[in-house]
Amino acid sequence: MARLPRLTVPGYPHHVIQRGNDRQAIVHDDQDRQHLYDLWFEQSRVHGVDIHAWVIMDNHFHLLATPRSETSLPKFMQAVGRAYVRYFNLRHGRTGTLWEGRYRSNLIETERYLLACMVYIDLNPVRAGRVSQPEAHAWSSYRHSIGVSRDKLVSHHALYWALGNTPFAREAAYTELVRQGLPPSQTADLTQSAIAGWALGAPSFLSEITRQTPRRLQPRKPGRPHATPKKP
Repeated sequence: MARLPRLTVPGYPHHVIQRGNDRQAIVHDDQDRQHLYDLWFEQSRVHGVDIHAWVIMDNHFHLLATPRSETSLPKFMQAVGRAYVRYFNLRHGRTGTLWEGRYRSNLIETERYLLACMVYIDLNPVRAGRVSQPEAHAWSSYRHSIGVSRDKLVSHHALYWALGNTPFAREAAYTELVRQGLPPSQTADLTQSAIAGWALGAPSFLSEITRQTPRRLQPRKPGRPHATPKKP
């Protein structure tokens, strides 16, 4: 079966996952993490990608990003991916691929899933058992979102700004969202839709996006389609 083209619609948030090949590490130390972060910052400005949340793990990373054009996100990921592999291979004396194929991404409904996806990304180190609290993981956008540090990469979405009328109110509200966490079903939906590349949202949202792209947004129902009876 032919692989579907990646779904990218400008102006909407996308959840992006990039994994290391065969689960191998994509970073070995903070120098690697900083280099990847710096590439994100540089290329997001070059290609017009607003990054709302991010996390770097040992063998993968997540981004929540809104592209400004149809080509913004693909060109951003291609530029970062190629430059980082050249750097990583040279620094660590290796050759060959680093990534597990092409990156995974999906379009998400802003009102229903944007804040949930931020929480999902910020809780990734906790789910992985690396830390007990998300602020203990230095390489994510969480500490910026709760006002502990400043992150030049992050462009907060309007829904984050709507959490409160002051920085303190927004930071406190977001801290509480992360403290509450996500129900397992929502975590599973965010994971599976990103890996499969399907749009995530209510039927009305999917109908709206269908008018903007010919690409199929959801998997077909199992089984063969019913044949239309021939007229006698």
